Amino acid sequence: MAETTIGTSSQDLEFSTFYVGGALCGINILNIQEINKHFDITQVPQASDYIEGILNLRGRIVTIIDLGKKLGLEPVNKDKDNRNIIVNSDDEHIGLLVDGISDVVLAKAENIEPAPSNIGGVKGKFFQGVLKTEKQLIGILDIDEVLKE
Repeated sequence: MAETTIGTSSQDLEFSTFYVGGALCGINILNIQEINKHFDITQVPQASDYIEGILNLRGRIVTIIDLGKKLGLEPVNKDKDNRNIIVNSDDEHIGLLVDGISDVVLAKAENIEPAPSNIGGVKGKFFQGVLKTEKQLIGILDIDEVLKE
């Protein structure tokens, strides 16, 4: 079978799921460095509107992105459930600010369907696919696409 952007069909995948703008999304856990709730964020003048700012995480500067704004959804509501999902992109740490964390979901690559062009008002280019579970749909984020700009 041909290799997909998500993995081969016999491969078990693990996704950390989270809520942003009312949507349930997932990221392959291999892309995540850590999940934390550090919010000593310093504003960055004249940054894009989806950039919340930067923070110092154990000596490394991390850019924090409001994932809701980046995906064209509602901005993340600032409350005690918020988390930063720290990912590594091009040797730089980026924090994705989300509304809340959910479960880790196991899936087989063949159960992930191609993303429709529009998922709940979100540009489909940010998604690798959609995972159907018994209770819900999970949009699988394409981290490289989200962090491109």
